[in-house]
Amino acid sequence: MKQILIDEKLPFFKANLHCHTNWSDGKYSPEEIKILYKQKGYSIVAFTDHEALFDHSKLNDDSFLAITSAELAIKENEKESTLKNFKMKVCHLNILSPDPHNTLTPCYNSVYNHYVKDNTKHLLNFKGEYKRRHTTKGINKMIREFNKKGFLVTYNHPSWSLETEKDYIGLEGLWGVEIYNHSVVSGGGMSDVHVFDEMLRAGKSIYCVAADDNHNKREDAFGGYTVINAEKLDYESVFNALRYGYFYSSTGVEIKSLIREDNKVKFVCSDCAKVSLITEGRRRSAIEGEKINEGEFEIKEKDGYFRLVFEKDNFEKAWTQAYEVEEN
Repeated sequence: MKQILIDEKLPFFKANLHCHTNWSDGKYSPEEIKILYKQKGYSIVAFTDHEALFDHSKLNDDSFLAITSAELAIKENEKESTLKNFKMKVCHLNILSPDPHNTLTPCYNSVYNHYVKDNTKHLLNFKGEYKRRHTTKGINKMIREFNKKGFLVTYNHPSWSLETEKDYIGLEGLWGVEIYNHSVVSGGGMSDVHVFDEMLRAGKSIYCVAADDNHNKREDAFGGYTVINAEKLDYESVFNALRYGYFYSSTGVEIKSLIREDNKVKFVCSDCAKVSLITEGRRRSAIEGEKINEGEFEIKEKDGYFRLVFEKDNFEKAWTQAYEVEEN
């Protein structure tokens, strides 16, 4: 049995799936963001401005794709600000729309729309008010609403949100979890790779995402990104590649090929000092050297799942998705 998990024959598109502009609390306009990110080799940006879906398809061309998306918050106390109450828990979800022209924001609540700038409020599109509740039941109800409409739902920066396993382990229907958020890490916070494994071990089918969450008011851009392995740079191809996990997360390392064949997983990558195999249990394996570019690991039936971590140094890393191992 041979599975091509990352296909060297298909194009790779560098993407930032968490981005804020001056349409909410970011510094730059969507047009300026496009210019800045293209200069850094990006082909895709998900414009996840707070609390509202906006159509940025006018920015699309042969070398750039805007994904229609938004970041929605569910706070313990909706009347308090996380910028003032630093101990309040909050759940942030990114929703990525399957339709680039869909601007109907689901689960809209005007209490949160202080992020939306006055010059864009006329673009708000919603039906009624939705009461958000910061409970597992309440958040799952929202996720179900998003899933019904075909959105991909990412669970953002859980450590920054002060969320612990008891808060997120019961969440259902998530598509992805941010394991690296550059705004958080560059500001002194921590990454959330452990959350990915906790969810996987709890039986969740979920992908890992690295992103900037840039506001461009400090050095919070061009750090974490997602590399999408899609047939071409159009909305349908990219969205389907995301939906089915044909991408990896990175802060600098390239994964050029990943193939599973029988009981082996073989990789090709840019220069690394260490490549590690992580499984559902305690079994681990690692390859270390001055300049690793390729190699392989043995996969065993009882591994449950496996995923690979590539490290060039303390900052430049890459993470594959987790792949299920079926017992015969």
